Amino acid sequence: MAKQKVLEMKNITKTFPGVKALDKVNFSLEKGEVHALLGENGAGKSTLMKVLNGIHKRDEGEIIVKGEPVEFENTKEAQNAGLAIIHQELELIPYLNVAENIFLGREERNGVFINYKKLYQQTEEVLDLLGVNIDPRAQIKDLNIGSQQMVEIAKAVSQDADILVMDEPTSSLTNQEIEILFELIERLKEQEIAIVYISHRLEEVFEICDRVTVLRDGQFVGEVKTSETNEDELIKMMVGRTIEDRFPEMNFAPADEILRVKNLSVPDQIVNASFSLKKGEILGIAGLMGSGRTELAKAIFGVFKEKTGEIFYRGNRLKINSPADAIDNGIYYLSEDRKEEGLILGLSVADNISISVLKTILNANTFIDSAAEKELAEKYIKDLNIKTPSEKQLVKNLSGGNQQKVVISKLLSTRPEVVIFDEPTRGIDVGAKREIYNLMQDLIDEGVAVILISSELPEILNLSNRILVMHEKEIMGELDAAEADQEAIMKLATGRRSQ
Repeated sequence: MAKQKVLEMKNITKTFPGVKALDKVNFSLEKGEVHALLGENGAGKSTLMKVLNGIHKRDEGEIIVKGEPVEFENTKEAQNAGLAIIHQELELIPYLNVAENIFLGREERNGVFINYKKLYQQTEEVLDLLGVNIDPRAQIKDLNIGSQQMVEIAKAVSQDADILVMDEPTSSLTNQEIEILFELIERLKEQEIAIVYISHRLEEVFEICDRVTVLRDGQFVGEVKTSETNEDELIKMMVGRTIEDRFPEMNFAPADEILRVKNLSVPDQIVNASFSLKKGEILGIAGLMGSGRTELAKAIFGVFKEKTGEIFYRGNRLKINSPADAIDNGIYYLSEDRKEEGLILGLSVADNISISVLKTILNANTFIDSAAEKELAEKYIKDLNIKTPSEKQLVKNLSGGNQQKVVISKLLSTRPEVVIFDEPTRGIDVGAKREIYNLMQDLIDEGVAVILISSELPEILNLSNRILVMHEKEIMGELDAAEADQEAIMKLATGRRSQ
């Protein structure tokens, strides 16, 4: 017996200046199912969900929710109809606390005043349902990205929605948090809540999803049952071609040591970190979330003022007091948080790419040479296959994956000698991932030294020639990637030192 459809989207079309984001797209959702929505970055997944949620107004097509045609003018109307969305880019207010964010606009009041006792009680109930230990009174700005993601999920769950859209919900979660989320999804299915699940992690799709719809370049490619397909077929549907090997065969030719870190410590962040880095190699850094991987990268990049230890660059002791010092010396860090730390969303693609090298494109050291800026931007738009109508497009209008490519372009424009990639493929589709992997090979071929931080162990194992593993702010050991496996990494990541 067929399940009741709670959502139908028929022939949805949406055009922005210079680009047709959606072209006659179809999508449906049944009670109590998890339906995956897949596609490369820029395929139209998030745009389709924003049309559904009343953020964008469709140009053509029909939306039917629970048997009734709808025309949501805003997100409030969608929410009132039983729709909740967990966005890929977190939409939390940093200076409000967890409880205030979860129930913003829905707080119980005593007259004009918020009933905080009730607010904190409701928040604890939602967080207990999720199985996470987060203080309802903690300010969002004081939480790590993984905890912020769980707050975003809690906010959506608290709305008692019939239809729940999850846009890359696991991109910032630990393995343990992902297990908790999947258990929650199973409970939601039992309550006949319908879930749209957007992810680039195909293993997750096969673990929790019932059906899959694939979009490519804003068009509907097809719909299949998860039980009747496989990863290779889905990849071919997404990118229009087969990707024989997910990872390239990396060729390393390590040369002279370029960077040495000795007993680097940052209060409450890093404890006595020591390692070396050579030209032409990729040094992977693995570890569980909160182990200190990002903090180590930021310490090298000059983010933390208070630190002890030594950093040697080309054999000479180097004082890095700020990120500007690091960039001036050829060291560049690609943040895991592109929205907050990597981009200026209100500026154009060209502005973002050129901002790190403005000195090189000034006329008479005074005015920006617009022709030079345009040439620089067009080079990286072509080299990295950035999907944008032009270099003048505002970065905030690009998909998450194409925003990431703009961040990488900004990095490459500085012609760095040491590059620290922190989760460079988070939220990136399988085709774009391969492009970034190939880019890393190009960098090491040119003698650039690369540090790669990733939560995806296959990425660390296949792209690195050496691996450092961190646990509770310390480097627990070093592994030869050619001889390492996931079990060896996880032993160190959970605190068991190598012999």
